[in-house]
Amino acid sequence: MTTNVSTMNVFAKNDKISNIWLILTLLISLLGVYGLFNVLINGHDVYGVTRTVPWGILISTYVFFVVSSTGLCLVSSMGHVFGIENFEVIGKRSIILAIFTLLCGFGVIALELGHPFRMMIYNVISPNFKSAIWWMGTLYGIYLVFIIVEFYFLMKHNHKGAFYAGLGGFLAGISAHSNLGAVFGLLEARPFWHGPYLPIYFILSALISGSALIIIIFFVAYRSPSNMPEKVVKVLKSITKIFGFLIGVLIFFDIWKVITSIYGAPPEKFEAVQTLLSGQLGVNFWLFEVALGMLIPFFIIIFTKGRNIKASLVAAISAVIGIFYMRYDLVIAGQLVPMREPAPGAHVQGALPNGLVSYTPSFTEVSIVIGAIAFCAFLYLMAEKYLNLNEE
Repeated sequence: MTTNVSTMNVFAKNDKISNIWLILTLLISLLGVYGLFNVLINGHDVYGVTRTVPWGILISTYVFFVVSSTGLCLVSSMGHVFGIENFEVIGKRSIILAIFTLLCGFGVIALELGHPFRMMIYNVISPNFKSAIWWMGTLYGIYLVFIIVEFYFLMKHNHKGAFYAGLGGFLAGISAHSNLGAVFGLLEARPFWHGPYLPIYFILSALISGSALIIIIFFVAYRSPSNMPEKVVKVLKSITKIFGFLIGVLIFFDIWKVITSIYGAPPEKFEAVQTLLSGQLGVNFWLFEVALGMLIPFFIIIFTKGRNIKASLVAAISAVIGIFYMRYDLVIAGQLVPMREPAPGAHVQGALPNGLVSYTPSFTEVSIVIGAIAFCAFLYLMAEKYLNLNEE
C-alpha cells in the first residue's frame, strides 16, 4: 500500500527524548570541531600515527561506523526485503541510524585522508578497478544512495519501493563490507591481516553490531519495555536470540584466529597476535574485546534466554563498547610488527626494545572520535524526537 507523501504523518514529536540529551551530545560534538580545526591548521602532525604505523584510531573508528551501518541495514532487511513481518517494525529506525553512522564514518576518514575532495574527483576520472580501496569508496557510495532512497520509501509507506531499494542496499552493503575486509585481507605484507578470514569476519561482526544497536535505539525511543508495543517486545526478543547466537559464532572465529596465528609461530603473524595476548594491546583485548565484547553479552543472553529485555540492553551496550575496541585492536595489531629491518643506527618512531613499534592516539585523534560518536548520537536523537519512526 502506498500512502501519498503529502498526507502521511512524517513528523511526530517524541517527548521521551529529553532536550538535555540533545544539548549534551551536541556539546560533546564540539570536541570533534576542535579536532577538525587543529588538523586544518597544523596538518597530520597532530596525529599519533607514524611511518611505521600509518593507520590509527581514525581508521578503526571509520571501520566501526561502517560496520555498524551495514549491520543495521542487513538486520532490518529481514523485514521489508525478506518478508519476515515481525521485523518490519525495526525498519525506519534501523535505516536512519545506518545513514547517520555511514555519514559519520565518511567524516572521520575524510579527516584521515587529508584531501577527500581530491579523492572523490579522481575516484571518478581516474578509477583503478584493481584497487580494493577504490571499490570500497564506490560501493559505499552506491550503498548510501540505496539506503537514503529506502528510508524515503519507508517514510512514504511505499512497500514496493522500499523492497527494491532495500534489496539494492542489502546487495551493495554486503558487497562493500566484504570488500572492506578485502582491503585488509589482500595486504600480503601484513600477515596478521592477510587471508580470506576478514571479509567473512566483517560481515559476521556487522550483524552483531546491527543487532546490538537496534536493541539500544528501541530503548532510546521507548525508555522502558513497559512502554513498548507488544510487537516491538516480540521482535527485540527475537533479535536478542540472534544476537546471542552470532556472538557464540564470533567467539569461535576469534579462538581459531588466535590458534592459527600462534601454531607453528608463523613469522610476523605470531608477533602481532602476541601484542593482543600479552603485549601492549593486552588490556584492550582481554578486558574490552573478550570480556565486554563477547563473554558478558553472551552469558547474559544465555542465562536470560533472551527473554529479559532490560538484560538485553546491558548485553547490547557491553557488546558495542567491546566491538569498538575490536576494530581498534584489529587495525593497530596488524601494524605493530615493522615490515622491514631498520638501518643500523637509524631512529624508528615508536620503536620498542622487543623489535616491535607502538602507537598511542593523540588528543586530537581522540577528540575527533568522541566528537563523531556524539554527533552521530545527536543526529539520531533529533530524528527520534521529530520524525515519525514508528511503523504504522
